[in-house]
Amino acid sequence: MDDHSVCSTHAPAGNKASLRETSHESHIPSAEVLEAIENVILEVLKSLAQNRAPVLTVARRSDWRNIEDIYYSDILLFGSQSVVDNIINDISCMLRIPRRSLHVLSTTKGFVAGNLSYTEEDGTKVNCTCSTTAVTVPSNVQGIKNLISHAKFMLIVEKDATFQRLLDDDFCNKLSPCIMITGRGIPDLNTRLLVRKLWDSFQIPIFTLMDADPHGVEIMCIYKYGSVSMSFEAHHLTVPSIKWLGLLPSDLQRLNIRKDVLIPFTKQDQNKLASIQKRPYIACQPTWKKELEIMEASKLKAEIQVLTSLSSDYLSRVYLPNKLQFGGWV
Repeated sequence: MDDHSVCSTHAPAGNKASLRETSHESHIPSAEVLEAIENVILEVLKSLAQNRAPVLTVARRSDWRNIEDIYYSDILLFGSQSVVDNIINDISCMLRIPRRSLHVLSTTKGFVAGNLSYTEEDGTKVNCTCSTTAVTVPSNVQGIKNLISHAKFMLIVEKDATFQRLLDDDFCNKLSPCIMITGRGIPDLNTRLLVRKLWDSFQIPIFTLMDADPHGVEIMCIYKYGSVSMSFEAHHLTVPSIKWLGLLPSDLQRLNIRKDVLIPFTKQDQNKLASIQKRPYIACQPTWKKELEIMEASKLKAEIQVLTSLSSDYLSRVYLPNKLQFGGWV
């Protein structure tokens, strides 16, 4: 199976539960979750009754996410967090039921700030607009309600350091009201769910601010197209309309960024970029393809912080305002 193909695992015979999409998010009733589990057990019992070895069909996947939960209850048994991640995702894929409907929630690591308020499931009111610091992404995104925002756009920021710098510069209010979100690197499930929920709720443009390197492109693709580990429910977790605002490889040439502040590619960078370029969705994005070709030709990468070589506040004072005003995204 190709690493980037959509999960095609077949549920056991008689399993009527399937992953499905609603206008806001997927939620499988408890009765259907139990039915799916019971059907798996029933198939195992049937196989044993017929003296056949039970077969549980799961997808072959690699795991890109970090969660902290079941692993710590028996470290010796599981050995590593990735083992738990893979088991949970395999079970979710096999049952064709989102892991949140199985009530297995991961620890949140993302932050949100800006023009947004909402009520959490327990009735707690959260107002990101009035906060001088970021708010942790809720652990149960599915349960939040009464979302209110006057934001004109959403900005997904790759790194926590860049996110905090923009927060210190009051970026959410200076240009126009907006919502900023960071997954602090590879986004966890809750951060991806929140991005999708905000998109469903407000239908405002969403832009990404990533490092100009293969790792940054990879993270952006997770928000836009999905990850390998959660490919079987990508349509609940992604926003295909997301735009790449920066840092573009072409920006490095356009802004005459000095080569001595750029970073040479490693072998791992070359392999990662080659892998991304082969993905089917890149062929459907000619402007993205062109940017990746520029990166490939230069064999140089850059972090967002490279803009400080122009001036200390260039990102919030010049780069982002110009990009947003004149349409400098792809």
